[in-house]
Amino acid sequence: MKKEVAVILHNIRSEQNVGSIFRTSDAAGVSKIYLTGYTPAPLDTFGRKVKGIAKTALGAETFIAWEKIKNPATVFSKLKKTGFKIIAIEQDKKAVDYKKIKIVSKMAFVFGNEVEGISKSLLQKVDEIAFIPMKGKKESLNVSVSAGIALFRILKI
Repeated sequence: MKKEVAVILHNIRSEQNVGSIFRTSDAAGVSKIYLTGYTPAPLDTFGRKVKGIAKTALGAETFIAWEKIKNPATVFSKLKKTGFKIIAIEQDKKAVDYKKIKIVSKMAFVFGNEVEGISKSLLQKVDEIAFIPMKGKKESLNVSVSAGIALFRILKI
């Protein structure tokens, strides 16, 4: 099955996390990244490279198509109209173990803020919520690490 994969980064504050997710997304075969909320983009408003993203993306920001759209609901609607299943990676009572996510031909993965995660109102708009089980004392992983684990495991790369 040929897969089309998108990533949605909502309210990610760290340029380094964004750059790292660009690099991981390139390695995982992601075709497009949507930057929503206040997530920084690879180019600033004057078209200059954002150094923190460029440093960790190592050029991946030039290989993957990306789009800056303020409202994530707009992205969700656009993707759903073209047949994408939208999966949030988040801890939530409705979440399923990420290893149980079924692969479909069009998938979009949502990753949220490093501290607050993905809001409840946004989680209501996704098709599925998946969590990465934790065995240690910490309740979460860095968002860029979560993106790598989720993309590679769910897509079976």
